[in-house]
Amino acid sequence: MSTSTAQQRTIGHLLKKRVARYGNREFMRYQERVYGFADIDRESNQVAAGLQKLGVSKGDKVAIILSNRPEYLFSWFGVSKIGAVEVPINTAHMGDLLIYMLNQSDSKVIIVEDTFVERLLPIIKLLPRVEKIIILGTDKQQLGEKETYTFDQLVSNDGSFIASEVLWSDPFVIMYTSGTTGPSKGALMPHNYALLMGEVCARAAGYSEDDCLYNALPLFHGNAQLLSTMAALVSGARMVLAPKFSASKFWIDIAQYGCTAFNYIGAILPILLSAEPQKNDTENSLRIMFGAGAPMDMFEKIEQRFGVTLIEGYGMSEIGVPLLNSYLERVPGTCGKRLPGYHLKVVDDDGSEVGVGVPGELLVRADEPYSILLEYYNMPEQTVAAWRDLWFHTGDYLYYDEQEYFHFVDRKKDALRRRGENISSYEVEKIINSHPAVSESAAVAAASDLGEDEVLVCLTLKNDAGSLQPQELITFCEQRMAYFMVPRYLRFLDEMPKTPTQRVQKYQLRQEGITSDTWDREVAGAKAE
Repeated sequence: MSTSTAQQRTIGHLLKKRVARYGNREFMRYQERVYGFADIDRESNQVAAGLQKLGVSKGDKVAIILSNRPEYLFSWFGVSKIGAVEVPINTAHMGDLLIYMLNQSDSKVIIVEDTFVERLLPIIKLLPRVEKIIILGTDKQQLGEKETYTFDQLVSNDGSFIASEVLWSDPFVIMYTSGTTGPSKGALMPHNYALLMGEVCARAAGYSEDDCLYNALPLFHGNAQLLSTMAALVSGARMVLAPKFSASKFWIDIAQYGCTAFNYIGAILPILLSAEPQKNDTENSLRIMFGAGAPMDMFEKIEQRFGVTLIEGYGMSEIGVPLLNSYLERVPGTCGKRLPGYHLKVVDDDGSEVGVGVPGELLVRADEPYSILLEYYNMPEQTVAAWRDLWFHTGDYLYYDEQEYFHFVDRKKDALRRRGENISSYEVEKIINSHPAVSESAAVAAASDLGEDEVLVCLTLKNDAGSLQPQELITFCEQRMAYFMVPRYLRFLDEMPKTPTQRVQKYQLRQEGITSDTWDREVAGAKAE
């Protein structure tokens, strides 16, 4: 590929191309605020210039702790324009996990919403790599000895910055995955990956500049950034940014703004179906709902009731979306077919390929440079392990049928997914094991009525601990972990099932599931949400 291609396949260059084509035509709407392509370009230039004045340069890491709001896009694009690296942080994280992500990523600057500043106050002295903090929403607050600025101070400039050479191979983000056998890993992803994900989704859904994407998923996730925002940007479509998904406002917003597409996660479909059916349910502007994991009965009910087309695929942060149905060619209930540009194989535990209809682990390679994971940041051993035999090992079991459609079977790893959030069993266990009464714990997935997982924690107590009430442990968890990580189920055991090498047999705990001696937080009226 030529140098010009390497320069053009970046987020900043794509935005410039859209401004050249559309000027200040509407791109994003947030509540009553409307921004054109030129507005987004100007605002992100001011972020880029402000960060440069604060000493941020190519390769530096900038953590973003913001809710869904226009300033998130300005910050993300501004960081990318100067070749710095965005570190999106889930706004529910706190305590040890927040410390870990900010330190492990080498974040030099934090852009944080005033609502979340209190999360930083007790940990600020434990963030030696952080030099500057930019607060959005209130007057400047002093956070320890760190240099602190307001967002208004950051963008108080004419948008002029020194353009360093940013190439398609340069990283634009460290996206944290759910840890499985250890701490969460930071997937370092290149600029070309961002553009490719937008293009893949736009092609599958048939997006054009006449479409309007409703983006209600959190921007700190890859789905909202890549499969919605980038898909809208590459196709020249409009985008409506919602503060969050709201069942009561969903159809109102769709009608008011004429939205034609929406990305869903597992829990959203049953929520939409649970509403009282209306005679005019099919009379809406949506034509596409893009996601994964809808059971066949739900798939059909959604399409028939709301008159939309569901498009499903398979993907993960590290590799993007190598399997996908499209609005023109699809088989409901499958992950779709292999997309051009990817090589796939399905293997058994010994690494040998299996045949049609036989479940095995999915392995992936890409044809085009810089289209999947560069590395796990600061984790060379984990990077080598994931890329053993020069194939990326997904850790997921799938099989393919005679028509070459792939079917998802199960996760090989010990990750859980609840309400659209990836959860590390390791991190849940680490926090619960820190309770003085707990000897050992194991977090496993339990079936959920909403189609994803509920968190079941099996645990044993120390011999001298006496008793521990379930509600006491839930309160302990609520103070130390994101709300979506707090277990719904607790099961107190005299001893854990173990292998001869004393590893907990999680598969046995999963098989036993919810037993008669399992405590249910929701039945007890002790909800964490």
